[in-house]
Amino acid sequence: MPGFVLQAAPVPADRPPPVVRVGFTVSKKVGNAVARNRVRRRLREIARMVIPEQARPDLDYVLVGRQGALVRDFAVLRQELVEALKRLKALAVATP
Repeated sequence: MPGFVLQAAPVPADRPPPVVRVGFTVSKKVGNAVARNRVRRRLREIARMVIPEQARPDLDYVLVGRQGALVRDFAVLRQELVEALKRLKALAVATP
């Protein structure tokens, strides 16, 4: 079971693109409020570590937390976010 689902959408034309926006949502199916907040905190931290450095700034992102995020190793979650960005073709192009 995955730890999260990553969704991306283009930034609206009337919005300036330099700020990357990230949203988080966790359903009640994941567990009680304590479990949902723990998933949200874990997702917020991996997003803070990965998205500013590696994600395209012209997209908005939403991470939908799943129950797997409660028990998954933090390093694995971080790697899954990088892989999800690759699948969405949302990795920023590295400039030399």
